[in-house]
Amino acid sequence: MQFTELNLAPELLRNVVAMGYVTPTPIQQQAIPAALEGRDVLGKAPTGTGKTAAFMLPTLHRLRGKEGLRCLVLCPTRELAIQVADNARQYAVNTEMFVGIVYGGVPLDKDLRDLRAGVEVLVATPGRLNDHLERGNVDLSNIEVLILDEADRMLDMGFKPQIDNILRRCKRTGRQTLFFSATMPNSVKSLAYEMLNDAVTVEAAPKVTTAEGVEQFVYPVEPSKKPELLLKILKQEEVRSALVFTRTKFGADRLAGQLTRAGLTVETMHSDRNMAQRVRALESFRAGEVKILIATDVAQRGIDVDGISHVINYDAPKDPEGYVHRVGRTARAGETGVAITFMSGGEIGDVAAVEHLVGARIPRVNVPGFSVFSEEGSETTTVTMNTKPTQKEARASRGRRMGKNAGKDLSPEELAKLLGASAA
Repeated sequence: MQFTELNLAPELLRNVVAMGYVTPTPIQQQAIPAALEGRDVLGKAPTGTGKTAAFMLPTLHRLRGKEGLRCLVLCPTRELAIQVADNARQYAVNTEMFVGIVYGGVPLDKDLRDLRAGVEVLVATPGRLNDHLERGNVDLSNIEVLILDEADRMLDMGFKPQIDNILRRCKRTGRQTLFFSATMPNSVKSLAYEMLNDAVTVEAAPKVTTAEGVEQFVYPVEPSKKPELLLKILKQEEVRSALVFTRTKFGADRLAGQLTRAGLTVETMHSDRNMAQRVRALESFRAGEVKILIATDVAQRGIDVDGISHVINYDAPKDPEGYVHRVGRTARAGETGVAITFMSGGEIGDVAAVEHLVGARIPRVNVPGFSVFSEEGSETTTVTMNTKPTQKEARASRGRRMGKNAGKDLSPEELAKLLGASAA
């Protein structure tokens, strides 16, 4: 199938062709025809599947020739909202449909310029949109299409009350709802049930891969020794900038305090920080003013920064797909990077789930004094001075990069070295 077969308006088709679109992605092939028919759509679609075009193109097709605010797109973060709005504007070139955006962390006056100029499509974060609703700056009574992008993240970030308030303001009968989420936990299913009417369900998961230039390692470590091991790693010269992931907000704040007391420059990003604080943290990290950014999974997909040398999973991710998203923050634009995952005894199963998903074993690196447990049948490289293994040590642990030489037989010399390391 090609885009020319999707029955889009000629002006929209010209725009997507000009953008280099030829063949729709699987999620676009499923969602666009259903949305063009006016059906509600429930889409399970992670980042990178082309979901923005899947919901924006049929929406713009529907809104041709109409004036005033007709479509609302809700996004969890400023970064995603900007990305969605930018794409929507490209799709809407020469259509006389205008796209506005409102998000936190900037003066309200900036939002008002867009709102007062008149837009047909409004992309917004829930918190900032509620601010405008309370001030009477936005009227949602004529919304024909309501879109939720990354609904799971919005719920994780505590936006359910704001979403409920927004839904109460979208009073138009016959409203179409396009609901997209990377995951479908019970909380997301419950919200979808509230919002959707006889929805078409579509799903398209991308191929699970990690960036080609990422060296990946697992460091067995006792939970109580994680802070000390992290400090050792972060003080290595090759660590230019590090993105550190923790499982909880409390853990992120506690770790930030420990690293700050050790003399390192640190910022945090999680759902308890307001949008202005997150923007400042991200800009400081991007500018190199701070070396370390500590984040939770709720915030990670909004982190778009080039040049990150290391991603460190201080806590192994509970969701294996989350590992792919985390690791994807390094080795961007043809660069190389290192991904390190700390694994306590209680996290062996989490790491095994990641390895099952990506279809390869991640090399283990043992730093003496930091772990007292071992995995049955595990092949481990022991390092002493440097916490990142040398190339020779990495080869002894079967492969330098995920999926490359993962099953290669060891040479007699490598086997002897490995047995010597294990005995140590």
